[in-house]
Amino acid sequence: MSSKAKRVLPTRPEPPSVEQILADVQSTHPDDPVFLLPTEPHQDHSPSSGSPGRQEAVVEEGDRLYRQSRSYVAMNQRLQESRDRLRERREELQQVGATLERGIAEMRQKAF
Repeated sequence: MSSKAKRVLPTRPEPPSVEQILADVQSTHPDDPVFLLPTEPHQDHSPSSGSPGRQEAVVEEGDRLYRQSRSYVAMNQRLQESRDRLRERREELQQVGATLERGIAEMRQKAF
């Protein structure tokens, strides 16, 4: 018989306060990749607000990201449906396997 000493886990630290979080965020470097966001298209529609080609490129990039996101969501839904179907089939196979095992056991008893 082995006896294992019960481990006493340290208590969790308190979560940081809002002030601590804000101080941490404000002290980060501007180039920190966590806080870099893609540039948003400028909403000024005056004729002097950038080239039309650049605006079209930004819109196309937004459309591409939107299509990519929709594709991801659709793929995720298909994967979840496939997972559910596989789970159902696994359960069916387990039931058939159990029935088969019982049938084999009965046949062995009858044979001997």
